[in-house]
Amino acid sequence: MNIILWIIIGGVAGWGAEQVMHSNHGILMNILLGIVGAVVLNAILALAGLALGGILGQLIVAFAGACLLIWLGRRLRHA
Repeated sequence: MNIILWIIIGGVAGWGAEQVMHSNHGILMNILLGIVGAVVLNAILALAGLALGGILGQLIVAFAGACLLIWLGRRLRHA
């Protein structure tokens, strides 16, 4: 997957995570959360021997990863 597609998927996933998690980080942070979330969750899935392929699979992984990062950030701030 090329970098432009990663940014688009990351942006969409980050925006979706922001809507679901009721967060307000801004578009650049949304893109970053989506991309980092996808990388982190893909690494975890790879260690477990699982993978989701295709654009839709990567969007789902990026969305779940971004939600996980938002949740983790909230927990760390309130700890």
